Amino acid sequence: MDYDNDPDEETKNKWENDPDNWIWGIFYYNPKDKRLFPPKKIKQFGYTTNFANPHSVFALIILIIALIVIGRHLN
Repeated sequence: MDYDNDPDEETKNKWENDPDNWIWGIFYYNPKDKRLFPPKKIKQFGYTTNFANPHSVFALIILIIALIVIGRHLN
């Protein structure tokens, strides 16, 4: 199976449940997974950043900067 193309739901679930893809149990790191924001271990808690994907890390940094700028302008 080619993981660079859209993997099936079963593969995505295996990745999310694999403890080797979680650093300290909280940081998702899977170079095979191209999603920017995959679900957290407990899907009801939302999404996390795939720290193995540089685009995901860049998007997280931009989001944090935007929140800081907005927060400073609201005060």
